[in-house]
Amino acid sequence: MKIIYMGTPEFAVEPLKRLKSDGHEILAVVTQPDRPKNRGKKMLPPPVKEAALEMGLEVLQPEKIRGNEEFIGRIRELDADVAVVAAFGQILPKEVLEAPKLGCLNIHASLLPKLRGAAPIQRALMEGYLYSGITIMKMDEGLDTGDMITKRIVSITGMTADMLHDELMEMGADMISDLLGLAETQGEEALRGEPQDDSQATYAPRIDKKEALIDFHETADDVFLKINAMDSWPGAYTYYKGRQMKMKDPEWYGSDYKESKCGEILKVSDQGIIIKCRDSQLLVKTIQFPGKRAMSVKEFIRGNELETGVILGQE
Repeated sequence: MKIIYMGTPEFAVEPLKRLKSDGHEILAVVTQPDRPKNRGKKMLPPPVKEAALEMGLEVLQPEKIRGNEEFIGRIRELDADVAVVAAFGQILPKEVLEAPKLGCLNIHASLLPKLRGAAPIQRALMEGYLYSGITIMKMDEGLDTGDMITKRIVSITGMTADMLHDELMEMGADMISDLLGLAETQGEEALRGEPQDDSQATYAPRIDKKEALIDFHETADDVFLKINAMDSWPGAYTYYKGRQMKMKDPEWYGSDYKESKCGEILKVSDQGIIIKCRDSQLLVKTIQFPGKRAMSVKEFIRGNELETGVILGQE
């Protein structure tokens, strides 16, 4: 099939590679413009652009799409059979949605209508969902509101955002490969979906860095979920004696310390640090201070001190 591919982050790379290896003709890859990143604010390309250029594909990077007649004209000119979209980052106007013969298909990282929006992977973990998955839908002008063509489910208990990201990325690649294989033989019939029940919809807004600050007055469950959800970005953090300290690798840990304060470091050992939350304790095994790499507590305390009795919290 003749495909226009639209995506931006790492999540969208594997489906692009799969479609190319399946033998489809990728007419063009549309991604977000290069952005300044890291401390040096160097302009860096999105992961999808890097992958597309390695494959020798045409790359389009419109700053905005709505009202961009030059870009919309180019999309129409390509005369694609279908567009495949994965975490692209812009709402597509009607003119783009209707340009490919079979419309635009979106690989969305949730079980729609739950968690429409920009951050379904992290929100599913933060909110304690037991299951997530991939929904491939036929796009319309709303925010992830199109008819659902196919779904696949995965249990996410105990996962970090990195783990769930990678599993759903591979799942999405498998599903779009299978679906377009069917569409080649069955045509538009293979892409018929069912409407979403809007009354069941929830939303997954973009993560704000401020949300990554840990509040130890929350339950141990809530803190555990936040640390795992923020694992890859931006990193859940607290303050130790005024210094920001990111936390990774949490485990639930009993409720023996009745009289301690929320956020208090109760014990430091090679296993990690035990911290009092509202209802019980949490063991954190990996920490990271600014300008330093993440390291296990066991490794950190070989040359540094972490004091018991310190109350973790605001700067």
